[in-house]
This record gives sequence, C-alpha cells and structure tokens, in this order.
Amino acid sequence: MRFTSTRNKSLSVGFSKAVLECMPADGGLYVPLNTEDLRRWILYTDENTSWSSLAGTLTSAFINDEFSPIICETIATKAFKFAPEIRQLDEKLFLMELFNGPTGMHRDYGISYLASAIETIHQLKGGSSVFLDVSKGELGTSLAIALRGKKHVKAVIVYPKGAIRGIKESDFVWNGGNVWPVEVDGTEKQCHDMVREIFAERDFALDHGLTVANTANIGRLLPQAFFYPFAFSRIKQKVPADIFYSLAPGNYSNVVAGLYAWQFALPLNGFVIPSTDALSEDAMGNPVLLDSIVPLEKRYPADPAEPSNLERLEDVFSTNSLLMRHFVFPASLSEKQIDSAAKELFVKYKIYPDRHTASAYAACLAKKQNFDQDGSTVLIARDSPSLSEDFVRHTIGEVPPMKDSIKESLMKTRTGRSEIKDVCELKSIIQKL
Repeated sequence: MRFTSTRNKSLSVGFSKAVLECMPADGGLYVPLNTEDLRRWILYTDENTSWSSLAGTLTSAFINDEFSPIICETIATKAFKFAPEIRQLDEKLFLMELFNGPTGMHRDYGISYLASAIETIHQLKGGSSVFLDVSKGELGTSLAIALRGKKHVKAVIVYPKGAIRGIKESDFVWNGGNVWPVEVDGTEKQCHDMVREIFAERDFALDHGLTVANTANIGRLLPQAFFYPFAFSRIKQKVPADIFYSLAPGNYSNVVAGLYAWQFALPLNGFVIPSTDALSEDAMGNPVLLDSIVPLEKRYPADPAEPSNLERLEDVFSTNSLLMRHFVFPASLSEKQIDSAAKELFVKYKIYPDRHTASAYAACLAKKQNFDQDGSTVLIARDSPSLSEDFVRHTIGEVPPMKDSIKESLMKTRTGRSEIKDVCELKSIIQKL
C-alpha cells in the first residue's frame, strides 16, 4: 500500500516513510493512496480467528510491498497482548469493548501497534525515532508501557505541571528507560504550542527523527481499522442483514478507520454518532461538516499536537460528497437522552456505560428510523467505565471495580526534575537524545 497527502495527491510514499515522518510537508495528513481489496482475508475469518492473527494478516495485506508476512505477523504479535471483546446483548445489538489494554483506554491498541511497527522498521533498516507528544496523563502512560524493552524508539512527553502519572522510574531515560517526561511551567495550550513550533521547523524534526504517537500519525490510525473486521468475524453468522456501528466520535479517528475498513471490502453500512459542533445534522437529518466550507489551500497546516481526523473524513468522501449521507448518521442529543440511555444499558443489559458509550447508545436510539428493520448495531465502548466514576455514579448509582493495571496508570509520578519554561529548553532535551 502507498500513502498520499490529503492536500497533494501527486505524493506517493511507503508505509515506513509515512509513519516515521508522520506529517507530509504540504500541511496535510497521510492517507491511503490506493484501495486494497482484502475480501479474501476478511470474509474467511471466523470466531476462531484470534485478534493478533487477524491484525498480522491485515498488516501483511497493507504493507506486503515493504515487509514479509513473517515480519508483519511479528509487528502484531509483539504489539497485542490484549484483544477486544465482543458481546451479544440482544438479537440485533452487540457490544465491542476496547478497554482491555493496560490503561483501560482504546488508545492502547494504536499506540502499542505504532511502537511495535517503528521498532521493527528500525531493526530492519537502521536508525531511531523519538515520539514528541503532549499528554495530560493518559497518552503518556500508554506510550511508556508500549516502549518498554524497545531499543530504537524513545519518547519526549510534554505535560502541564503536575499531570505526569503512570510512569515508573525505570521508564525514565536517565534510568535506562525510553521516556523523558517534561513538565512545563504553563498551561496545556502552551505545551501544545511548543510541540507545534518544533514540528513547524521541519528540518529540525527530520534531523532528530521526530514523530507523534497520536492519530495525526497514520500508523496509529490504521490498526484501529482492525476493530471492524474483528467484530465482523464474531457476528457474521448471527446477523442476517446490515451492520451499523455506533460510537462517540472523539477526534473521528475510529470513524475514519472504519471507513478505511469499508473501502477494503468489509461489509459495513454506516456509523451512528452523536453530533458535535464540527459534524452535525441539518434539518433533514443529513450530516453537515463545518470545515468543508473552507478550501484546503486556505487552511492552517494539520495539527501534530492536537489532531482532528475530519480532513481525512472529507478525503474519504471527496469523490462523492453525497455518499457521506448514507454512511454517517449524526444525532443531536440532550443530556437527558444520554442519561436515559445509560440507565437503559444498565437495566436491560447490565452494562456500566461511561458517558461516551451512553452517548453512542443514545444516538443509536435516536436514529432507529434510518436502519433496515433487519439491521444490527455494534455499540463501541472505547474506555473503561471505571474511569468515568462521576458519570456512572450519577446515572447508575454504583461504579464497577477498577483493574489494578488501571489504578497503576493513574498514580502520580514525580521526576525530580525542574519544569521547563520555553521551547528552547524542550529542543535542548530532544538534542540530548
């Protein structure tokens, strides 16, 4: 598979370059250039196909022009010591849980895969990379875990003062680990601004092998496309007709990844999502994408520090904008509808939903009229409900127990080092690596 930019379709690069460079020079985002037909892989999977096996097979199908099937299988096997769980709630409703990784958050999948892929690339081709990301705690914890034992990848993680957590002393670079956590004497916005400024100096970023672990990086996004074939392998013998996925949009990475899976020939009929300011519904219930009114050439460069995948969503539907109406179903929701959906999930199915899952279910209920009567829905639960104690207690009245690994990921970490005040100090740390 080759990759191009959302803003320059004459560009064509391989997987390694797209992942290591993370941001094309034209200010766009990397996207697949060509559509692979993965039908022969997807349709022959079943409930006995393991998650890591499916991920390895699809990795091979994606990047077989660069790496052998054995290498691709190795990337997936080393990345995934955990797997999604699919539960059937009733005849037409399924739940896909993505919080089975060490931090109880769905991002564990993409970060673990990306770290494994970059480590493998450097083992084969030489060189090294440095992740430069901003974190309020969650991303940094997942990244620190994913980098344990890696030889060719390190990370500089930028935090607002007091936000570091879930990182062990053995993870610190100065103790032989792979992570340099940096506290900034300032706001989260200032942290993002520092990272943006560094990536804007493209020569500096390339010279020091900088990349990102967020979904601006196509290597973080692609493994999220594996969720949907995996769900299909588990439910295809149980559903007679259409399959819809209902999820909270976040930064739209899971929606875009699902659309990539559809382009690769996965049977999939659409996404039901709560409306946001960026992607809402008009009076007829059709999706309205606010950014699309601004031409690409007049936009700011894509953000490496705090990414949105709406530009990738536009790219999927660029050849046929009307097609979006048949694949994306945004639902405007009230707080009352979300609370009611949370209670219904618990009463009917004994599910403890966090706010994201409750919103997704509320959207599903609101858009029932859009579905074929025989259609089925997969509700996606991204993160552990134990991480949303206030919402769950408010709607359900009790909170599920928290796994020990999640508790560890929330523990405050002290580095014993002074905060930095400006981007020059951050660049100095990167140079030391």
